[in-house]
Amino acid sequence: MNKTKLLPMMAFKGMKQNKLVYRPYLLACFFSVFSYYLFSSLLQNDLMKKLPKAGYTWLMLSLGKGLLAIILCLFLLYAGSFLQKRRKRELGLYSILGLERKHIAVMLFWETAGVYLISVAAGIILGFVLNKLMFLVLLRMSQLDVEAEFTFSGRAVLETMRYFAVVFCCLFVRSLWGVFRMKPTELLSESRKGEKEVKRIGLWSALGVILLGSGYYLSVTSRLDSMIFTSFFLAVLLVVLGTYLLFTSGSVAFLKLLKKRKRIYYRPGNQVTISGMLYRMKKNAAGLSNICIFSTMLLITLTCTVSLWMGMDQVAYYNNPYDVEAGYSENSDVKEKAEEKAEELAEKYGQKIRRLDCYNGMRLSCGKAEGSNVFASIAGYPYAEQFGVTLLTLDDYNRLEDENQTLEEGEVLLYGTGKPFGFDRVNFMGMEADVKEEPECIYPYPQASNRMFDYYSEYVIVVKDQETLDGFVTAWAKENGVTDLEGFLHSGVRHLNLLLEGKETERTAMIAEWMAWCQGQQDFLALDNGLERRGETRSMNGGLLFIGMVFGMLFFMCLLLIMYFKQVSEGFEDQDSFGIMRKVGMSDAEIRGTIRRQILLVFFLPLAGALLHTAAGLVMVNGLLAVLNFFDTRLLIRCCAVVAAAVALLYAASYGMTARTYYRIVRK
Repeated sequence: MNKTKLLPMMAFKGMKQNKLVYRPYLLACFFSVFSYYLFSSLLQNDLMKKLPKAGYTWLMLSLGKGLLAIILCLFLLYAGSFLQKRRKRELGLYSILGLERKHIAVMLFWETAGVYLISVAAGIILGFVLNKLMFLVLLRMSQLDVEAEFTFSGRAVLETMRYFAVVFCCLFVRSLWGVFRMKPTELLSESRKGEKEVKRIGLWSALGVILLGSGYYLSVTSRLDSMIFTSFFLAVLLVVLGTYLLFTSGSVAFLKLLKKRKRIYYRPGNQVTISGMLYRMKKNAAGLSNICIFSTMLLITLTCTVSLWMGMDQVAYYNNPYDVEAGYSENSDVKEKAEEKAEELAEKYGQKIRRLDCYNGMRLSCGKAEGSNVFASIAGYPYAEQFGVTLLTLDDYNRLEDENQTLEEGEVLLYGTGKPFGFDRVNFMGMEADVKEEPECIYPYPQASNRMFDYYSEYVIVVKDQETLDGFVTAWAKENGVTDLEGFLHSGVRHLNLLLEGKETERTAMIAEWMAWCQGQQDFLALDNGLERRGETRSMNGGLLFIGMVFGMLFFMCLLLIMYFKQVSEGFEDQDSFGIMRKVGMSDAEIRGTIRRQILLVFFLPLAGALLHTAAGLVMVNGLLAVLNFFDTRLLIRCCAVVAAAVALLYAASYGMTARTYYRIVRK
C-alpha cells in the first residue's frame, strides 16, 4: 500500500487502539475549544457593546479570555505529555520494525491534525448550540435585563481556529522532540518509567516545608493595602513550589522513615502497603502535586464565586446605600419641600419611602498612623495611611439614627467603617476630645461587618453643635494650609438622600422624575444616581461570577482528566506487579485490600493538601474580596465549608469512576 495512504491509516488505528487515553484527551481538547469559543463569541457579540452597563462585563470577559488562553495552553501541553508517554512504546516498536523517523513524524502529524479537526469542529458546534443559553446565564448574573438576540460570529470561529492551531502546533513539535531525542530501545521502556526520584530528599523536603510555611505566613498575615495583589501572587508561587517539593521529596522521605521503623513496617499489611506507596510516590509525586494544585484552584475559585453571588446585594449597597443622593449648599432649605415632593411621587409610582435623609456633612482627608488616635495633616502621610473623616452635628446624627443621644462639652461620638477606633480620647489636628461612645452604625456610612480592614476605613466624628464643628474645620484648615478660611468654613454640603422600596421599573421611573426635581431646586450642587451605580457594580461582578463559573468547570475537568490518566497509566504498569503478588501466595482479597489502601491514601493526600491550602488562603481571599467591598467573613467561611464538602464528594465520585478503569486494566 502507498505510504501516503498507509500513514494516515496507522495514525487512525493508533488512536483507536489507545482509546482509553485518547477519549479523555479528546474530551479535554473539545471542552477547551468550547470554553475559548464561548468567551470569544460573547466578546464579538455587538449586543455586548450596546447594552447599558455592559462595559464592565465586557472588560471582565476580556481579562478572563486572556487568562483562559494561558491556562488552556499549559493544560493541553501537560495532558499531551501523558498521551505521549503512553504512545512511546508503540512508536519505538514501529522504529524497530523499520519505520523511519520521518514517517513517524508524518503519522504524528496526521494524529495531531485529526485531534485538532475533531476537537475544533465539536467544540464550535457545541458552542454555537449553547451560546444563547450561556449568554442568558451571563445576562442573568450581570442583571442586564434585555432580550437576547445572539447571532453566529464568524470572527469568533476564526479566532478560535487560529488559537488552537498554534496550540496544536506546539503539541506536535513537543511530540517530535520526545520521539527524535531517544533511541528505539529507549522508547520501548520509556512508557514504564515514572518521574525520577529526587536526590537529596532531606534537603528538598526541608525547603518544601519552608516555602509552604512562608506562603501560609504571607497569606495569614496579609493586609488589605496596595500590596495585596503582589502578596497574593507571591503566596501562590510559594505554595505551589512548596507543594511540589513536599510531594516529590517530603512524601518519599516520610515513607522511608516509616520503612526504617521495624515495629511499623514488619506488620501484616503494612509492609506491602508502605512499599507500594513508596514505589508510587517515587513515580507519581509530580502528578499528585498537580492534582493538589488544581484541587486548590477549584476550591478557591468556587468559594469566591459562591460567596460573591450570595453577597451581591451587600456589595452593591456598600458604596451606594441610597437610590439617589443630591447635594446643596449647607444653608439650603430644601428639606421641607423635598418631603412633600417625595410623598407625592411615591404615591404616584406605588413606592415606599424607606429613608429620606437630609443632613449637613463636611468630609476632610486626614493622615493617621496605624494604632494611633491622632488625626493629622495629610502632609507626609502616604496614601495608604490617609483616611476620610466626616464631621456631623449631634442633631443630624440623632435624626439619621432616630436616637436621643446627648454630648457634654469636649465629648464626641466616633464611628469607623473598618476597625474600631479603640481609644478613649481623640486628637484632631491638635484639638482633643473624649470619645463618649463608638456607635454600632450610622446608615450613610456602611461598615465592614467583620471590622478587620483599615485600608478602606472612613471615620465619622459627631460633635455637640455647629460651633464645635466649625472649630474642628478651622483646626484642619490651619494644619493643611488653607488660606481662605471664611470660604472654607461655608463649603459644607447639605445632603438630600432618598432610598425607596418597590418594583424596579416604577422605582427607576420615580428616580428619574425625582432627579429632575432636585436639579431644579435652589442652591443645587451635585447629583449621584445610586440605583444606576448599583447596576454597574452588579454588571461588573456578574462578569466575574460568569468567569468563575466557567473556570470552575475548567479546573474540575483538568482535575478529572489528570486523575484518569494516572489511573490508566498505573493500571498498565501494575499488571505484572499484581501477577507476582499472586504467585507468592497473596489471595485476591488481600491484593484488593492492599491496592485499595494504597490508592486511597495516595489519591486523597492531594485533597487533604488542597483543603489545608484553602484554609490557609482564606485570610488572603477575604482581603481580595474586600477590594470588591465584600466584607462578610462569616458568609465566606460558610460558603467555603459548603464548597469544600461538595468538591470532596465530587473528588470521591471522580476517584471511584477512574478507579474502576484501573481495576479493569489490572485484572486483564
